[in-house]
Amino acid sequence: MTEFPSQLCLTDKVKMDSAVTRRRSGPFLPDITTNSVRWRRSSQNRTRLEQESLQARSVSNKWAQIFSKEEIAQFRNSVKQNICVQMLQEGYHRSFSELSFLLQSERDRRAAAEPGSALRLQTPLEEQQDKLETMRQHLSRAEQAERIGSWSVVCEHRLVLGQYFSAPEDLLLSLYFYHSCADREQGGRSRPATEARACMAELYLQQGDLEEARHQAELCLKQAEDGGWLDSTGRPLRLRGRQALWRIYNQLAEVSLDAANYSEALELLHKGHSMATESEDKQIEGEAAYRLGLAYQRTGDHDTAKKLFNTCMQICGTLQDADGLGKAYKAMAKSIESEGNINETIQCLQKLVDIMRSNGLQPKMAESCLCLGNIYFTTAQYRRACECFLQSYDVACNIGNMALLQKAQVSVGSARAHSLIRTYAADVASASPTALQRLMTWKNTRGHQDLSLDSTDPAAWY
Repeated sequence: MTEFPSQLCLTDKVKMDSAVTRRRSGPFLPDITTNSVRWRRSSQNRTRLEQESLQARSVSNKWAQIFSKEEIAQFRNSVKQNICVQMLQEGYHRSFSELSFLLQSERDRRAAAEPGSALRLQTPLEEQQDKLETMRQHLSRAEQAERIGSWSVVCEHRLVLGQYFSAPEDLLLSLYFYHSCADREQGGRSRPATEARACMAELYLQQGDLEEARHQAELCLKQAEDGGWLDSTGRPLRLRGRQALWRIYNQLAEVSLDAANYSEALELLHKGHSMATESEDKQIEGEAAYRLGLAYQRTGDHDTAKKLFNTCMQICGTLQDADGLGKAYKAMAKSIESEGNINETIQCLQKLVDIMRSNGLQPKMAESCLCLGNIYFTTAQYRRACECFLQSYDVACNIGNMALLQKAQVSVGSARAHSLIRTYAADVASASPTALQRLMTWKNTRGHQDLSLDSTDPAAWY
């Protein structure tokens, strides 16, 4: 009975120790499943961050490959700066200096120009990329050709630049490049330099600088005769020089004619006529003969004038140039009239009217009818004069030319008045019953008459 409690205590003690052991071992063992999930999530996060970092570095490398340092400068710098830097990097220092000089000259002109002037309103040259790029290319190539002594190529590139700046606002640039082509010691007598002189002659002529135009055209012709070259369009430079000289001589002669210096004017026009004859252009040759004829007409030498007008008529007839024919016939009629040959003058003017009518030149026809009517009027043939004036009036109405219409109205009124006065005075002087009846009839009906000339009754002219 006494051992039984001790045994119970031992058994209980064993059970308690086992329970304590279980309780203590529980908290210290890791939750294997939970920690594995966390590790995987942490690993995935690190992988994603690494991939994003790699993508960012890839994008950065991609942009770094697309935009180089030079390309970035193209966006940051001005057009002028990029062009100048490129010329210096390529070693074209003289071209850079020349371009800088031209840009500075343009800035100085803009600063000196009046506010609101055309020069101030146009875009500055240094902001026009196409023009700057064109100058860079050709100046650089010209400098490269100059280094190896290829002077014709140098002039060719400068000629191209002169032709490129053809707009009115670029006139100074055009002349600069033409002069830099033609006035060179080496290459100044080459084909491009000769063409540059022809271009300068035409430009100076347009600007009214006749003496400089003449100088350049004469040099062009001399060099072209020696070389036998063609211009950029395939036209012989010697013919182009002659045509330019013809125009220049004509304008110089006009100045002399206005100053009544007829001897100098005739000398210049003869030179122009010679240039036109040798230009192989019949249109110019006919015009030269006409202008020379007009000069002789102004001096009173109508025989010589008529010969030149006849030459013009023959050339214009061959070319079927109705306008040229009309001018020649009109000038011829004036010379014939000055000699007092009225019948021949009327025939000439009638021929002029027919030519204008057959070629449909309505304004010219109206003017011709006025000229013919004036001849009849000066010879007191008022009825015929009125017929011509009425033809001119009808044409002027059809084409809506108010200046001609008003001139024709005045002419018709004057011719009708002169005719009426003559008939009216004769009837008043006669005082016969028939004349008095005509006067009374005219008095009662004069407000209802039109301009018709169909009636043969003298009273109709009242």
